[in-house]
Amino acid sequence: MGKASRDKRDIYYRKAKEEGWRARSAFKLLQIDEEFNIFEGVKRVVDLCAAPGSWSQVLSKKLYLPAKLSPDSKCSDLPLIVAIDLQPMAPIEGVIQVQGDITNARTAETVWIFVIKLIVIRHFDGGKADLVVCDGAPDVTGLHDMDEFVQSQLIIAGLTIVTHILKVGGRFIAKIFRGKDTSLLYCQLKLFFTQVTFAKPKSSRNSSIEAFAVCENYKPPEGFNEKDLHRLLEQVGSPSGSDDFDCSSGWLEGPNRVYIPFLACGDLNGYDSDRWYPVSKSYEPLEPVQPPIAPPYKRALELKKASNHGHGSDHGASQ
Repeated sequence: MGKASRDKRDIYYRKAKEEGWRARSAFKLLQIDEEFNIFEGVKRVVDLCAAPGSWSQVLSKKLYLPAKLSPDSKCSDLPLIVAIDLQPMAPIEGVIQVQGDITNARTAETVWIFVIKLIVIRHFDGGKADLVVCDGAPDVTGLHDMDEFVQSQLIIAGLTIVTHILKVGGRFIAKIFRGKDTSLLYCQLKLFFTQVTFAKPKSSRNSSIEAFAVCENYKPPEGFNEKDLHRLLEQVGSPSGSDDFDCSSGWLEGPNRVYIPFLACGDLNGYDSDRWYPVSKSYEPLEPVQPPIAPPYKRALELKKASNHGHGSDHGASQ
């Protein structure tokens, strides 16, 4: 989280630091839970694209720490949280970290085999995850159609893992970018979940095209084979989620276009994420709760520094 004037006036940016969250995105998951009660009965969670770890922090605070502090708690009964990301992140109590790129087929396969065999079986006592969350997003280009497409592919990569590790009846929460093809993504998710709602937390800026797909009651088609996922998605499916798969675009456009359930969540009388709240003169910016361990831009900064040093040497030699 930066130190720009806009960030200082962003109430969720300030509150995240004051409350010890690594990023303001923690409030998005908290507000989704307020509306959908997604943590009820959850003992096993997988957090995809977890870095810098704000959602893993929420999971730890809401699930792991209360169970640990309970006088009747046993180590075998503690909730298990698995965080997966390409980038490393600082440790969080109660969270097991797996480093890997879920968009790479080979890496994804390694990741889900690891999760299933070494975590789901060993630590989850043979069960599968109750909840999978994904707050990942690509570096946006500003071209909304392109950003929406790339984001949808990231969700499909997450869904690939979901079909292997999520139990029947489980939930999947994923960030989406709203656009003209949102109906297609909705119908694809409806193939696997009986209830899909697109939600906009109060802490998500209205100026942002992001929202979150809240997918409940995982119920894959009868006879579904995980290896057939992409073939099945090509059939699109119907908005009712029935077995009457329909490849036509009738569900996606025209008079029969499906209308997606869309819900604003969080305290609607609470803080407005698009409003710039004034900062008092005595305000002292807080340092980041947890600076990145290996930020993607670190290498770029090193190259830029080396380049500037090289230009300086050339300039000196020409004098």
